[in-house]
Amino acid sequence: MSGVFESIAGAIGNTPLVRLNRVTEGLAATVYVKLEYLNPLGSVKDRAALSMILAAERSGELRPGGTVVEATSGNTGIALAAIAAARGYRSVVVVPDKSSAEKVALLRAYGAEVHVSPGSRPSHHPEFVRNVARRLAAEIPGGWLAGQYDNPANPEAHRATTGPEIWAQTGGAVTHYVAGVGTGGTVSGAGEFLKEASGGAVRVIGADPETSAYGGGDGRAWYVESVGHHLHPETEADQWPASYHTDVIDALERVGDAEALHVLQRLAREEGLLLGGSSGTAVAAALRVARGLGPEAVVVVIAPDSGRSYLSKYFDDEWLGRLGFPLFGASGEATVAAALTVPLDGEAPTIGSRATVGAARALLGAASALPVLLQRNDSGPVQIAEVLGSARAVVLAQAPDADPVLDHLSPPLPVVGTTDPISRAAERISDYDGPVVIAHEGRGVTLVDATEIAAARKEVQP
Repeated sequence: MSGVFESIAGAIGNTPLVRLNRVTEGLAATVYVKLEYLNPLGSVKDRAALSMILAAERSGELRPGGTVVEATSGNTGIALAAIAAARGYRSVVVVPDKSSAEKVALLRAYGAEVHVSPGSRPSHHPEFVRNVARRLAAEIPGGWLAGQYDNPANPEAHRATTGPEIWAQTGGAVTHYVAGVGTGGTVSGAGEFLKEASGGAVRVIGADPETSAYGGGDGRAWYVESVGHHLHPETEADQWPASYHTDVIDALERVGDAEALHVLQRLAREEGLLLGGSSGTAVAAALRVARGLGPEAVVVVIAPDSGRSYLSKYFDDEWLGRLGFPLFGASGEATVAAALTVPLDGEAPTIGSRATVGAARALLGAASALPVLLQRNDSGPVQIAEVLGSARAVVLAQAPDADPVLDHLSPPLPVVGTTDPISRAAERISDYDGPVVIAHEGRGVTLVDATEIAAARKEVQP
């Protein structure tokens, strides 16, 4: 019978294409979104998870009673945990600490043992998420590491299912395929199929965060989950996933967090599509591509997951406002930027993580404290995600000049976003005295004293 399956595995795939109608106003090309969140476990990673488990069963790497282990930002782990449960395996999942609370809760709901590891670790560090997963897989009897980044069954899943579905759904009319680049499996596998099926006519575009190393950025941290290639400045050797086949990609579109989040908001409000952060990156890239195309063009873009896994982030004004991103709702109150006339294109003064105490004291000058961030050789906007702590004059006063500043850090400085209502920002730091980082679109743009924020609040709310 159609639509009846023996297990959850049979329900994976055959997700619909939905045409965008309002956010594409003024565009001649047709843009379809492939809604991968309608897979039974909620994301495009259902396909790769099933493919990897089946391949491991065939090879004998995963045996009855075994344990599935993976490092993931969440979605692959969720799919692996659910499929593992249905097939009688245990699951152990390692996630970075920036993964949303909803994803961690879902992993535990499917019975996974969850390990949260610091996301700001270089690839050779023992706490790096993939290294933790490798260690656990080796230590656990019957442990099998899925290894989505280098597992050929990852791109093969999309070559065998996602690509053929798109080709059939568009009747072979697809001209451009757009997908975010995370592990690279989705864009590579489906892209390979579509190029072959079209005789090379289909163009494959990767969507990448603005600072991701894939597209030529310095690898600085960003806020949209599950896409891009982060490069810690202390990384000894930058290794890209074997699942990412760069020869398939015709172009990369680099999309900043603010643009991705703005597109997410528009999709929810104008198209009725509540999508996840990486979908914002991908759809923003697809809209850019479509702007230069004629009416014969058909653009298909992958929406990897639902916004329901990010309600505490991308659709929460508290989270958005604290980092200076556009709010999902409108408060009608004066914002921090308006109340303090903050320069939105500035860059907050900082101290690099390799500085000595002596150098830090000289950089502090008259300031009482400054943020300490991961040091990079090239200049770029300071992102709040990379603040390690703060160098405080009172803490450094008695320390030897030659000491590393990292040995004398206080907690990170409080952060207040430019888009936050001034009343909410003042309330957040009401028990704090000292400098505060003002963030705009996730970047530190200036420092102000907490007293200035309190005074600005009184001016607008006497």
